[in-house]
Amino acid sequence: MTSLLAYTNLTPSYEDANTVLNSATCCKRAPKRVSAWASARRIRSGRAFAFDAHPGGPKNEILSRQREEDRVRTILCYGDSNTWGFDPETGERFPEDMRWPGVLRTKLGEDYRVIEEGLSGRTTVWDDPIEGVHKNGRTYLRPCLESHSPVDLVTLMLGTNDLKTRFGSSASDIAQGAAELAEMVSRSGCGPEGGSPVVLLISPPPVAALTDMAEMFEGASEKSRRFSAHYGRFAEQYGCEFIDASTLIVSSDVDGIHLDAGEHRKLGEAITACVREVFQ
Repeated sequence: MTSLLAYTNLTPSYEDANTVLNSATCCKRAPKRVSAWASARRIRSGRAFAFDAHPGGPKNEILSRQREEDRVRTILCYGDSNTWGFDPETGERFPEDMRWPGVLRTKLGEDYRVIEEGLSGRTTVWDDPIEGVHKNGRTYLRPCLESHSPVDLVTLMLGTNDLKTRFGSSASDIAQGAAELAEMVSRSGCGPEGGSPVVLLISPPPVAALTDMAEMFEGASEKSRRFSAHYGRFAEQYGCEFIDASTLIVSSDVDGIHLDAGEHRKLGEAITACVREVFQ
């Protein structure tokens, strides 16, 4: 077992992160609510089960090597329609600067390259018998990583589409599917110098009141409220960075699934704070 890099100063100094994170929690580890950065510290100082066998070495060595290099860092945002930027009001795509990866790109500045890899209907590890096997997040992940390598950090926010009735998956199974993708990233060798990209696992926000998609997502609201605990558990087990999106954003009242523009902004700001903390 190898201990992850411990952070001694996790208080961000920039206003946009404080605005979003001051009263939020990134991961519930105990009945009482703790600050986002205290919660993140617990994940970062946990025990790593997956990194020991990775070609890039333990996580602290990976981060140390990445910090020493003066270069543009690559952030890959891998997700579904809420990463693609689906507008629940119009059914179209939000403009680039309104989507959360666009917010991330703007906030991080020229030292980072942010790649958007969102696909509507994408699942964690399931072939979709109706929408097509290409919706399986596992199928495209490896070629995506290789085509954009070297990749410094990968954000993974998937699981909402797994809640569709046709898959019959529990909240725990969905979180484990997301964790399998995190493990794929960590073992890919697609980081700098053939090492492991850092993985930021994001637990999707709970499903809100459903409208047109109520039958397709029957029972999804109750399942999705259990995402936080399961995703947090797997993030700690696999040595991932972790954000519990339910403490930051809510799904739209329009369809219960997608994010309104303001939620994209808040999520982008929170992820910006986490990325800066990782690479400071």
